[in-house]
This record gives sequence, structure tokens and C-alpha cells, in this order.
Amino acid sequence: MCIRDRNKGGVSLKNTKVALIVIAIIVLFIILPLVIDTLEDSGLINSKISKSRYTFNIIASQENEDLEEVIQNYARTKNYNVNIEYAGTIDIMDKLNSGEKYDAVWISNSIWLYMLDSDVKVSNSKYTSVNPIVFGIKKSKAKELGFTNKTVKTKDIVNAISNGKLKFSMSNPTSTNSGASAYLGFLYTLAGNPEVLKKENLQNEKLVKSLTTLFTGLERSSGSEDFLEELFLNGNYDAVVTYESSIININKQLQQQGKETLYAIYPVDGVSISDSPFAYIDNKNERAKEIFLDLQSYILSNEGQKLLQEKGRRTWYGGVNSNVDKSIFNPDWGIDTTKYISPVKYPSTEVIKLALNLYQTELRKPVHVVFCLDYSGSMNGSGYRELMNAMNYILSDEAANDFLQFSKKDKIDIIPFSGTVMQSYSTDNGEETEQLLENIKRISPSGTTALYPAVIEALMKLSEEDLEKYNVSIIAMTDGQANVGTFSELNSMYSRNGKSIPIYSIMFGSAVKRQLQDMATLSNGKVFDGKQDLKRAFKEVRGYN
Repeated sequence: MCIRDRNKGGVSLKNTKVALIVIAIIVLFIILPLVIDTLEDSGLINSKISKSRYTFNIIASQENEDLEEVIQNYARTKNYNVNIEYAGTIDIMDKLNSGEKYDAVWISNSIWLYMLDSDVKVSNSKYTSVNPIVFGIKKSKAKELGFTNKTVKTKDIVNAISNGKLKFSMSNPTSTNSGASAYLGFLYTLAGNPEVLKKENLQNEKLVKSLTTLFTGLERSSGSEDFLEELFLNGNYDAVVTYESSIININKQLQQQGKETLYAIYPVDGVSISDSPFAYIDNKNERAKEIFLDLQSYILSNEGQKLLQEKGRRTWYGGVNSNVDKSIFNPDWGIDTTKYISPVKYPSTEVIKLALNLYQTELRKPVHVVFCLDYSGSMNGSGYRELMNAMNYILSDEAANDFLQFSKKDKIDIIPFSGTVMQSYSTDNGEETEQLLENIKRISPSGTTALYPAVIEALMKLSEEDLEKYNVSIIAMTDGQANVGTFSELNSMYSRNGKSIPIYSIMFGSAVKRQLQDMATLSNGKVFDGKQDLKRAFKEVRGYN
């Protein structure tokens, strides 16, 4: 058989060679991975090629972020690709229960694993460290209260708060583990350390009164543990409720800055303990399981545990150890690893959910929130629809599913703006929001972006508020560049009337992050990214107020 010249209607030899090469490449890409896997399974090779193909995805609590280098440094030695995403505790539950795919979860506390849907197949869970949740009080204040030379009970702290001698900051119980665990610890100890905390305990008037008193001392609430650290370091607060490891980290930075350090208080009637489990999520991927088991084995190895200790985690059985690095577990900071810590007993999942709802609706200090909402012309279309969807969630019963609902004791103001600041709408009952929603849905986007004047008006509203009675905050949402008014005007107004009012901003569309970050820095606030999911951003920011 001869191959005819292309000009004579035959098939070109050149084209035939190209076709054969393409077929060979396709076959190579199909066959090579199978060959590698076969050789690896037979033990003939230890292929780094196959291991590097898969990216191992971990969803982790935010307080574990300082441990990432431990994981990544080891992963590099094994040629693993590891991606770690951080989120608040409740957000992790939401992500996993909604079907988002991860290979492992490294969460703060084992109790939250029981709140996962049955569809989420979690296995091989092992705790990686012990981290008590304590009161960190400025040492001079702790001495003033007599807490440095005696055993302290939770009721002693409540008494100090009720007498106006102590205020504190804490992560939000409805969005973080440290906040939730601390709160459950308060419940347990103030209920008299029952064998099992039951829903009947939550209805005890004396208990509710004690908890309400305790939370009157809460100056600032944070939606994440890492922001809580920033908040304390940048602000002027007497005390913070957080992890022992966070107290250690805060004190290291305070010491470097020549500032007064915190003194750790462990109430003798019970302390909440986080066990930081690392667990596998079974998505039927053998390579993922292989990587998980290897990573877990390393974390629990002598080398891995030593590295966790260097980050302020207790890794020894029972949390008691006299042979520790005192430059980390510093006794001058009130940290005593030689004494047994009495752990609180966590209740059932049902009681935890009821307790979180009780906190959100009855126990927490009421809030006064002012929303500044952008109705400039660029919000027309999808932007407007997303904003309405987000606000409908925030101001409806749907928020209760995530323990983010407003209570009847809360105040809400909404200030719409475009080229000018529009008429504002308000309610003194956070459960009555139907009219607010109706009013903001009638506004049509148009014009420019008067962000600064809107925030100034919000400051004027909140500057008159009783801060002993309300926690206040501003939530500003914009999709563009502020082009009416100036930051200088806002700065001047804040210096006169700010009263430490935090400004939280949600960035959307073409919003200028620098402008929003300036407001956050000015007020000890924070900028949230709503470009991918505006509703999720509003959910996240609600955890901060």
C-alpha cells in the first residue's frame, strides 16, 4: 500500500506522524498514572510524583492558624500539597453540613463533631492538645481584686463585675469555640456543678440572673479568636477570656512592647478545656486517607507534640507537667502546669443548642447596631438583589438557625446612602424588623457614594448611647469608592465622639479596601470581603456585635 501525495487526494505522511504522536501522548497520560500506582502499591517505587498530584484540604478553627507552619513544613518533606482553610466554629459546621468538601477537620473541641449531619462521614478523630480557656487579667488588676493570692471561683469574677471593678472582652459564644466553651463553663459552674447540665437548669432564674450580670461586663465581642488578640493588643481593656495559648501569645507581644502582661485565672470550680481533635472526612479517596494518617501520626509524634508545646499547647496527659519550658508556660503570668485543672462537663448537643439560643436572646448585653447601606447607581441589578437577600436574612427569623438573631432588647438603625445620606429607619425592638425591611426594599439605587457622611451620621447616633447598657457598632456596606466627603472629616468626628465605637465594613463590587481599612484601623474594627458571597459576609460580621 502506498501513501499518495496530499495534492493527489491521498493522506500526508506528515499528518500521519502528527496523528500518531497525539495518540501516543493521550495514551501516555492515561497509562502512566496507572503504572505508577501499580509500581507504588507493589513496593517497587516510593513515588513522590503520585503524592504531589493530590491537594489535601483541611478546614480548621482559626486559633490553629499559628500551627500551620508545623503542618506545612512536614508536608514539604513528604511532597504533599496541603491547603488549610480557617473559619469560626459555627461556620465550619455550616460549611460541612452544607456539603462543602474537605479531607480533614481540625476543630477546637470534640463536642462540635457531634453537631455534624450524619451525611458528613468523620472518623479517626484524635485529640492533639489540651488548651484551657481562662480569664487573662492585667496583673495589677488581678492583684487589686485579690485574685493572685487565693483560689478564685466563677462567682468571685461575677461579683467583681457586678461591683463595677472588672470588664472583659471575649469571642462570641455563637460563632467561636472559645466563646461557646467559656459560656458553657460559666453555665456549669454557676449552676452548681451538676452531674449533667440539663435544659431545666437553663430555666433557673438565679442562674439566668448571674449570667446576665456576668455579661454586663463584656466590653467587646469578637467573631474570631485571632481578632480578639488584635483587639486586646490595640485597645485598652482590663481582661480577656480566651485560650491559655492565646494568653501566652498576647503576653509575649506585650512583653516585647514593654507593656503590662496578663495574669491567667483558672476558676477552681471548673475550667473549659478544648481538646483540638484532628479527624478524617471520608470522601472515598484512598490517597487522601493515606496523607491524613501520616499527618495525624506526625502531629502526635514526639517531634510534632514538642512543636505544639512551643506554640503554648499542653500536649501531656491530664494537662499536668512540672517539666515544661517556663519561658513559654511562664509562672509569672499565672500559668501553673503542676496543678490539676478541674474540667467542666459539657452537656448534650440539644442542651448546647438551647444554651446558645438563650445567650443570643436573653443573656448577652443588648446591642445597638447601625447599618450604613450603599444604594449608589452601581448597586443596580445583582448588587441590589444580593444586598436585599443578605438583609432579609439578618433581619428575619432565618438568622436564628445560626444563633445570630436580634433580640427584643436590641436597637437597630439603617442609614441608606447614595450621593447623599437618605432618611434613616430604626427600631428599639430587634424582633420587630418587618417595617425596616419594607422601607429599605422601596429604595432604588442611583447616584454616587456618600460613605463617609453616612458613617459620620451613624457615629452621631451612637455617641449618645449608654455604653454601660449597650454594645454598639457600625456595619457599613459599599460596592464602590467613597467620593462624597473625606476620611479627614470622619477622623475628626471620631476623635470627638468615637467613644471606641467599632466600624465594621463589608467590601463588595469595586469597593476600595484602603478606604475601608482606614476606618477599621481608626476604630479597632475590621473589613470583611463580600465579593464572593455577600450573605456569608453579613453572617460573619454579625458574630462581631
